[in-house]
Amino acid sequence: MDEPKHSNGATLPPKKASLPKRFYKEVAVKDEGGRCALLLDGKPVKTPGKAALSLPAKALAEAIADEWRAQGDHIDPRTMPLTKLANSAIDGIEGRRQAVVDDIMAHARSDLLCYRASGPDGLVAAQAAHWDPVIAWAKDTLDAPLTLAQGIVHVTQADAAMDAIRTRIEGLDAFSLAALHVMTSLTGSALLSLAVALKRLTPEEAWNAAHVDEDWQAGKWGEDADAKDRREGRKLEFDAAVRALELSEVRPNPSP
Repeated sequence: MDEPKHSNGATLPPKKASLPKRFYKEVAVKDEGGRCALLLDGKPVKTPGKAALSLPAKALAEAIADEWRAQGDHIDPRTMPLTKLANSAIDGIEGRRQAVVDDIMAHARSDLLCYRASGPDGLVAAQAAHWDPVIAWAKDTLDAPLTLAQGIVHVTQADAAMDAIRTRIEGLDAFSLAALHVMTSLTGSALLSLAVALKRLTPEEAWNAAHVDEDWQAGKWGEDADAKDRREGRKLEFDAAVRALELSEVRPNPSP
């Protein structure tokens, strides 16, 4: 069996469980009047929830089709992050949008960027450099001024600020919302994820901002190999979510 590769070319470790054999030869994308269906040997692909794998943008559909084309003798879901996200958007978002928005808002109410270290000075400065511009953007562009705190004692954010953030999130289509949910879960910050979706930050800036504390600690005490591996795995998921945002034709308006 050929070695599994992620879509970025990285070789993935072997998986213990047996993988299903590839059962198709041809992969195609079919335009269905504003949406695109994925076909395997002419037959439409279904999600795990038995819904049609129907995509809102041709670019996204073609990228997902490429994941299926790239499979070898066996199908390895680990090498198909866009397919996984599409399944989540269709099975997990459509029909339960409010629950997903609520979960993202739970992160926003205790956002990583609002909880600051009291020391050492180097860490305080690093957090300020990466996080203060996003806090200012939330106030000036999203009309969502946020309260900051030192340490881990919970601080309650103003309802008006939370409502402003919720309005932006609710304006996303299902696929962008699924991507935002993944990014928020991985970074611990709804603000960083929304800043990427609205093009205030590059994906790399947001990822680095989410790991200020970790990077500062690594700079002082050295990097843990296991932690590095876990971070690289999360980064692959983050990059797939970002790519889904970029490939979707249905995008929010970044202007207030």
